[in-house]
Amino acid sequence: MTTDTVLITGASTGIGAVYADRLARRGHDLILVARDRARLEALAGRLGDETGRRVEVMVADLTDPLGLRRVEGRLKADAAIGMLVNNAGMAASGTLAEVDPDLLERMVMLNSVAPMRLAAAAARGFLARGRGTVVNIASVLALAPERFNGVYSATKGFVLNLSLSMRQELGDKGIRVQAVLPGATRTEIWGRAGVDVDQFPAEMVMGVEEMVDAALLGLDRDEAVTIPPLPNVAEWERFTAARLAMGPNLSRSQVAARYRR
Repeated sequence: MTTDTVLITGASTGIGAVYADRLARRGHDLILVARDRARLEALAGRLGDETGRRVEVMVADLTDPLGLRRVEGRLKADAAIGMLVNNAGMAASGTLAEVDPDLLERMVMLNSVAPMRLAAAAARGFLARGRGTVVNIASVLALAPERFNGVYSATKGFVLNLSLSMRQELGDKGIRVQAVLPGATRTEIWGRAGVDVDQFPAEMVMGVEEMVDAALLGLDRDEAVTIPPLPNVAEWERFTAARLAMGPNLSRSQVAARYRR
């Protein structure tokens, strides 16, 4: 892995903060993006003292178009940035009919629109330099929309599809793209969504450090998709093979026989 500067969103706590810790210890300078200045500055100070790396704080709300454009601009303009970790996100619990649609719209902005715009900005700069890395944090719920809030899982399905497309578009141009699909991970996102993570069976909830360490190992192995809790990777491979096998039959000039009267 190169020692380019890494920009991490949602970096003040949880998954983003652990990525910051691990990547600083790998020799990277960092740009930490989140809304909470106090937490960002505390993390930046600690990592700077412990690793000697340059750690910059960038306070921005990625659901605010002005804040999002500011981070986009930095990705486009700063040639030192060689890696983007698209981690910022939020969750909501409840059904589509129950949850405030304004909250759902904000979630779509943060979980889908923001990572799309930031990935696009990073890709332009990385293409110009012929190298770079984009890590998009999705969720296993991209594969299981029946199990949680449907809009949340839809945003994560968006991130997975975006990542797979980016991988195809950019993989032969020196740019790595990885989608990370965590299962339930012990972070603050649950409490903010009104969910008590301790109500889940203990065997379902992974520690955040273990999750990030597995994701980074997947990145080192150049995995397109890393699912840290999945015991048997052959299950994912069969799922992907079945999806791709449908490809020739997804668009035809005539309807399938079962729809003919």
